[in-house]
Amino acid sequence: MIRSAPFFGLSAALVAVVLPAAAQNACATGKTLTEGTLTVATGNPAYYPWVLNDAPEAGEGFEAAVAYALADRMGFAADQVAWVRASFDESIQPGAKNFDLNLQQFSITEAREQVVDFSAPYYAAAMAVLVRQPTIDAGAEPTVASLKSLIWGADANTTAVPMLQGLIDPDRDPLLYNDNVDVTAAMKAGQIDAAIFDLPTALYIAAVTLDDGVVLGQFPADRTDNPDRFGMLMAEGNPLKTCVDAALQEMAADGTLAAIEATWLQEATGVPVIE
Repeated sequence: MIRSAPFFGLSAALVAVVLPAAAQNACATGKTLTEGTLTVATGNPAYYPWVLNDAPEAGEGFEAAVAYALADRMGFAADQVAWVRASFDESIQPGAKNFDLNLQQFSITEAREQVVDFSAPYYAAAMAVLVRQPTIDAGAEPTVASLKSLIWGADANTTAVPMLQGLIDPDRDPLLYNDNVDVTAAMKAGQIDAAIFDLPTALYIAAVTLDDGVVLGQFPADRTDNPDRFGMLMAEGNPLKTCVDAALQEMAADGTLAAIEATWLQEATGVPVIE
């Protein structure tokens, strides 16, 4: 039986894929903070495109949609999902949590895994091309051929330069800067046409730092060496981890995660994939 759930923005086909598995999985029984409820944390506030309108309960936005799809896979109806707010810094500290799962774009790192648990990755951050509107007005397009002729900037202390060479191989060497703040300042000053960041960073800079910033396109995550991977954060030793990992692996295998990503990180943001 397909029950209603807040998967707004997802196609009917995706809902049909996600929902039937719920009744089949009682793995989480006895493993949540409140029996019969999955408590999920997000930021305060939670930002687009991860959560729309700071309202995760609507199921709109990439992480909100992933949370409800995962909950359904684990046997929780939409009205059995409770949302709480938790700060990023507080969440990555050791100790008891007021949530079962926390989705807040947490990168999985060895240091953090010493004090908290992470699920299997639910998102591998794509690399994206950030430009200003004048660059688009001058004819830049989300194709490798178009990107080659741009003047690029890069943080000299990161892997941005080899990424540029591998993904784009621009016609001229990129201008190098001390950090991403300097790269963004150079773009503001018109010294460079474009820079490459992970998609979440590019979306943030375009929306907050640059008055006329545009994320021109994104590369498939599988074209990036060692992409930043996001995991659901849990208290260390949380018995729910096995159930969460199994559900996420199913969602990755049957295309559910890819479909949610396409809906909220490609279609909703308008950021095309650069082939």
